[in-house]
Amino acid sequence: MIDSAGFLMAGGQSVASERIQGVDDNMERSHYHEYYELYYLEYGNRYHMINEHIYSIQSGEFILFPPYVMHHSYGDSGVAFKRLLVYFTPDTILVPEIKLALENAPGVYRPEKKDSLIIHQLLKEILKEQENGDCYSKETMQMLLNQLLIKLARQSGEPIKPEQSSRISQILHYLHLNYNDNITLNDLAARFYISPYYLCREFKRYTNSTIIHYVNNLRIIQAQRLFQETDKTITDISREVGFSNVTHFNRIFKSLLGMSPSQSRKQGRPNLLPTRYSESTRPSLPEQNQ
Repeated sequence: MIDSAGFLMAGGQSVASERIQGVDDNMERSHYHEYYELYYLEYGNRYHMINEHIYSIQSGEFILFPPYVMHHSYGDSGVAFKRLLVYFTPDTILVPEIKLALENAPGVYRPEKKDSLIIHQLLKEILKEQENGDCYSKETMQMLLNQLLIKLARQSGEPIKPEQSSRISQILHYLHLNYNDNITLNDLAARFYISPYYLCREFKRYTNSTIIHYVNNLRIIQAQRLFQETDKTITDISREVGFSNVTHFNRIFKSLLGMSPSQSRKQGRPNLLPTRYSESTRPSLPEQNQ
């Protein structure tokens, strides 16, 4: 299943929406965007892996993914779901205080039923305007989005807790803190008192990614941030994010994003491709106390 809203964003749209329903339509691996994603679950139950944590959401609940946050979603085998999402760039947020509130707010929302219905209706109106496509649709979508974001910023309560921590989630947390170190499979396995074989197997089952691919993604995310926020050279940035030489950095960057670091920097924004989905069996929750 192809993420059509992602193609709209890649084509230069600042706000894009899409509704999808299905069974066993699970993401192959974690991904990230340079824009926000608001994921509203209209029906069913889904698991969302956000960085090193897993969250479970039910119908009427939603998640806001900020830019450059690794995430993917999946569901139990045979369980149908329907979701409505909207992507939007940071510059579409009209009120700076709202942007700050969203940056500091928990990403998982379980609103009261009346609030959930209002947010759902706003999301449906955004999708309707996109489908109409008249001369004022873009402006209307942005106005509706900001009305929705104000509603989100007013949400309060305790942060939603992730599912029970596991050894693999602890390993993911370690990688997010130490991605720029020289991380080897044997050292990582020894640190967490497990065999390299078990580590590789469980990491793949949990993330649908190899350890090196996951770490490389973390490094490239940080490199993109440094391109936008600093004037450091590409060589200096490649070393800062953990690559031993700039040639290797260039090769990994291009393999993941389809362009060189210098090309990406000249464009002024990353060239992240829209996510593709596969009907693969969802990754299992890691077993406890292994």
